[in-house]
Amino acid sequence: MNYTIPATTEEILALSDKSINEDIIITAIAGVIGIARKKGQSLEDVQQQVLQDDLILDVIQRRWLKDWIAKAWERV
Repeated sequence: MNYTIPATTEEILALSDKSINEDIIITAIAGVIGIARKKGQSLEDVQQQVLQDDLILDVIQRRWLKDWIAKAWERV
């Protein structure tokens, strides 16, 4: 399935209304990267935000996400 890359935080949040699958995750990551770049953030800035402790992801999941963001950063 192809999804439009979200351009706003609201569009990213709207993805949570859909069934979570690999395509949704990739689309959300691409949206986060696009928004971060528009704000002038670096890859390191985004990775630091991902690594911050939260109630949704555990430390292993945050590290996995950090690595995938780095891979996607080069392609988006």
